[in-house]
Amino acid sequence: MPETYKRRSFWSRPEGKVGAIVLVGGLVGLGFLFTSIWPFIVAAAAKPLGMAAIAGTLGVLVYMALDNKARTLISYMYKSTMRWITGLFIQMDPIGILKNYVDDLRKNLKKMRKQITQLRGQMHKLKEMIHKNKKEISSNMQLASEAKKNQQNKVMILKSRKAGRLRDSNMRLEDLYKKMEVMYRVLAKMYENSSILVEDIDDQVKMKEQERKAIMASHSAMKSAMNIIKGDSDKRAMFDAALEAVADDVSNKVGEMERFMDVSQEFMQSIDLQNGIFEEKGLEMLEKWEKESTSLLLGGIKDELVLQAESDDDILDLSEPIKEKVEMGRTNQYDHFFDN
Repeated sequence: MPETYKRRSFWSRPEGKVGAIVLVGGLVGLGFLFTSIWPFIVAAAAKPLGMAAIAGTLGVLVYMALDNKARTLISYMYKSTMRWITGLFIQMDPIGILKNYVDDLRKNLKKMRKQITQLRGQMHKLKEMIHKNKKEISSNMQLASEAKKNQQNKVMILKSRKAGRLRDSNMRLEDLYKKMEVMYRVLAKMYENSSILVEDIDDQVKMKEQERKAIMASHSAMKSAMNIIKGDSDKRAMFDAALEAVADDVSNKVGEMERFMDVSQEFMQSIDLQNGIFEEKGLEMLEKWEKESTSLLLGGIKDELVLQAESDDDILDLSEPIKEKVEMGRTNQYDHFFDN
């Protein structure tokens, strides 16, 4: 398992939250029970036999509290029970969770490809508008120059002002195009990386599902408990921990993918190219994303993509096909999660 991954504690997991509720409920119940039987305890303590029973019970409790092996066994049994209870109404099997993520990713990839296609169409329209404005600016400036030569001051002023308005409009449209280019580059790269992610998870599920069945068959709950009591590593627990690490990583990446798709959808809905207007909300959401921390899906190239979009030298080719094929002979990004 990679050093950068910090395994979640029992209490931060779904079974831990159920366990906390059960523990609090159990303590409250014991409190009521103790209060109700207190008179009987006092009465029993007055008799030698009752006193011996109470002392024996307290001795067992103190021993269990002080003995490391006893505490470990009780903790293991408690956690296993809470996991079983939670599994009755929540998917706890890491293989099943990863299969669900594969389904979610495939659905998201279809939506993302559609968004990329729509964005590409809008960018083509915007480029045409900018090009058309440039032609009109040139035409109006030429007419203004001719009007000046012919001392047609009124015509010169009108054409100059129109050229100025078109130039201001183009500046805003070009800024908008750069933002759309940022979004396009990010979506395209996320799509490419997510396509690889799907293949990697699918590959891991196929390989690890049979491996996990073999481990589960050869490691009973009692054997696992004995290994833990002896201080030995439990192979089943370690294997499931690696699968959970993969699931947590994928969960974060799927969440990031869906958040950026929401940002891009909001951004696209805020633009009305037909009337040459766009709302600031969409731009603000995109700018907020740009300032956020490093992207899990994009890795260290997030800032590079933004700089490429803002550069006049790095021209985006909108006719280039969207990359989605996984290169052959590539190392699965999750193999090292299972290194002991």
